[in-house]
Amino acid sequence: MEVSVKCFLILGLLAISSFNCAYAAGECPRSTPDMEAMKLIPCAEAAQDPNASVSSSCCAQVKRIGQNPKCLCAVMLSDVAKSSGVKPEIALTIPKRCNFADRPVGYKCGPYTLP
Repeated sequence: MEVSVKCFLILGLLAISSFNCAYAAGECPRSTPDMEAMKLIPCAEAAQDPNASVSSSCCAQVKRIGQNPKCLCAVMLSDVAKSSGVKPEIALTIPKRCNFADRPVGYKCGPYTLP
């Protein structure tokens, strides 16, 4: 896990450093999916292993981002997430694994559906 977290950090920093600050509001207001993905570092293991426990800090970040399902979806499918080894089909189970009663069940996220 330590290697994947370091990889996630390095890739995220590269993405942020190459990011042009003049962006339009997209799926994630005041940010980009790649920048939001960096905030999900506590979720790295849980996004790769469906049997890994989900930390409270991961759940807190997912809950914050998940208030906007379009943003959560974009973050889970972002280039930073993909290049750090996140498996979207597993990452999208995190809201359920955090036991969020108000999660967007059935929300279509690319080829995936939030459980």
